[in-house]
Amino acid sequence: MKSKSNVTMKDIAERLNVSSVTVSKALNDKEGVSDELKAKIKKLADEMGYRYNTLAKSMKDGKSYNVCVVIPERFTGMAQSFYLKVYQSIAQILEEKGYYGIIHILPKEDEEQLKLPRIYHERRVDGFIMLGQPSKGYIDLMQSIEMPLVFLDFYDENDDVDAVITDNFYGAYDITNYLIQQGHREIAYVGNLFSTSSIQDRFLGYYKSLLEHKIHLKQEYIISDRDEDGSFIEFELPEQMPTAFVCNCDQVAHLLIERLEKEGYRIPEDFSVVGFDNDIYATLSKPELTTVEVDIEEMAKTAVKFICEKMEKPNVTFGRVAVKGKIIYRDSVRELDNANSQHIG
Repeated sequence: MKSKSNVTMKDIAERLNVSSVTVSKALNDKEGVSDELKAKIKKLADEMGYRYNTLAKSMKDGKSYNVCVVIPERFTGMAQSFYLKVYQSIAQILEEKGYYGIIHILPKEDEEQLKLPRIYHERRVDGFIMLGQPSKGYIDLMQSIEMPLVFLDFYDENDDVDAVITDNFYGAYDITNYLIQQGHREIAYVGNLFSTSSIQDRFLGYYKSLLEHKIHLKQEYIISDRDEDGSFIEFELPEQMPTAFVCNCDQVAHLLIERLEKEGYRIPEDFSVVGFDNDIYATLSKPELTTVEVDIEEMAKTAVKFICEKMEKPNVTFGRVAVKGKIIYRDSVRELDNANSQHIG
C-alpha cells in the first residue's frame, strides 16, 4: 500500500476518474474546474494525505510559500498560552491553503535594535503576520520592508496596515454592563493603559459603560498590572476597595485573585473579578472566571485570508477588522443587593 507521503496527483485523478490536469488545476485554484469538483478534489487530496510539492511550485513561480508569524518574546512564556494558541490556528489554516506558517519569536534585544528576522534576509518568506504588539520603532521597521503584512491582535496609528483584532471595546463594555446589572457601582480596571492597544480599548469599553450609568471614574481604580517591558508587577490596591475588578486578561485576573486570597478575601463573596480571553487561566482560577471569550479561530482565519490575498495582489487592502467575542458566565461574580452594595474598606 502506498504511503501517504507518496500520494500523487495521478492517484487522486484515478480515484475520481478525471485527468491529472484537472486535479492540478483544482489544487492550484486555476480556472477551468467547477467549484463543486474543485472542493471534491481538495477533500480527497486531504483524506489521502496528498502533500503539495511546495519546492517544485516555489521554483516555478519564485515564491517560498512560507508566512512568518512574528511574536514578541514577552508574549511567549509558558504563561502566555493565548498567543501560542493563536499561532497554532494560523499554522493549521495556512497549511490547508498550501503555505507553511513559520514562527519567529522576536527577542527583546532584536526588537530594541530593530533587527529583522533572518528569514527575511534569506528571502525565504512571502509575507508576515505580526502577532502581539511590538514597540513603535519595530512596527515602523516592519512597514518599511514593503512586504505583505497583517497585524493580529493589535493596531496602531498606521491606518494603512491591515489589522485583525478582537472586539476589545465592546467585549469590555458588555462585561462591565453585566457587573453593573449585578448591582456593582464601585468597579476598578486592572491594566497598564500605556502597554497595548488591546488594553486601551478594553479600558475605553469599561469607561463607556461607567459613563452611560453615570458612574464617576476614580483614578485610584485604574490599577497597573505590568511595567513598560510587559513584565507583571505587584498590584497597588486602592485604600478604598471597589466591589468588582475588570481585568484586561484572564492571566491578570488569576494573579489578582491569588493576591486577594492571600490577604484573606474570598471571591466572589468579598469581590467580583472578571477577565478577558477565556484562555487556560479562566478555568485554572478558583472560582472559575466570568470572562469574554475571544474567537481565536475566526481571528486566525481572517488574518490568513488577508495575508494570502495580499501575497497574490500586493495592492489589496482590508483596513481594521474586529471579530466579536462573547461573555462566558462562570462563578467569579456575585450579585449585590442594596444592603450589601457598600464597598469594603
